[in-house]
Amino acid sequence: MNAGQMDIIIVLFVLLPSTSSNGPNVYQTLIVCELLDLDKPGKMIIKDAAGGCTTDELCYFNSSFTYTVSVNITQEVLKPHLEEFKQKYENFYYPVCIDALKNYLKKRQNDINRKIKPRVRLLQKANSDFGGSRLCCLATGFYPRHINLTLFRDGQPVSDHEITGGDLLPNDDGTYQMRKSLEISRADTHTYTCSVTHLSLDNKLDIDLEYQGETFKQVISSVLVVLALGLVLMTAIGVIKWWRRHHSGT
Repeated sequence: MNAGQMDIIIVLFVLLPSTSSNGPNVYQTLIVCELLDLDKPGKMIIKDAAGGCTTDELCYFNSSFTYTVSVNITQEVLKPHLEEFKQKYENFYYPVCIDALKNYLKKRQNDINRKIKPRVRLLQKANSDFGGSRLCCLATGFYPRHINLTLFRDGQPVSDHEITGGDLLPNDDGTYQMRKSLEISRADTHTYTCSVTHLSLDNKLDIDLEYQGETFKQVISSVLVVLALGLVLMTAIGVIKWWRRHHSGT
């Protein structure tokens, strides 16, 4: 989906009576329609499924109508009904779906137009099962939901078959998150980078593992400095108290 494009998805579930001992049959219909830039109506797609398998699919766009069926129905039986299908979807279902999408966008315009920047972290954790480490690139708290999250090794994208994760997940506050992970060996000396592009960002955001490590070192250094200053201060206070007691006794 491109910027400015919005889908509405309707899923219908119908339980049908069944004489099978496996329980009732489930009939499903998936209806999708979209708006393109400048509120131009886009595609409408309808898929039917029964018993967990797709039975037929209909696509309508710009007065073009396509229909595919996977069940055992001959074209001779199907052909007389195709024109009736086309007229029904063109004159009723398609306008209804587009109007419903426009009304939804009008009511939710403030939410839809909001942009929240992702919080991105590139972490490395020991993996005892693998005998190496796991790199994890996490982007969270972003909106809208479309995001590109890519792991780079020495400036080159890591192959998809090496990556795990990548599913888009919702957060409780209405934002989204995505995580991608990569297993590396203990002897790995490559440079890894997590790159993110999102509508809320003016430029591509690159987070590298060395930067995360340097930040950790800086935190540790700061803690050590504070502890050292505290120790010096406590020593000075102790010396002053000892000096006062010593001189007050004399």
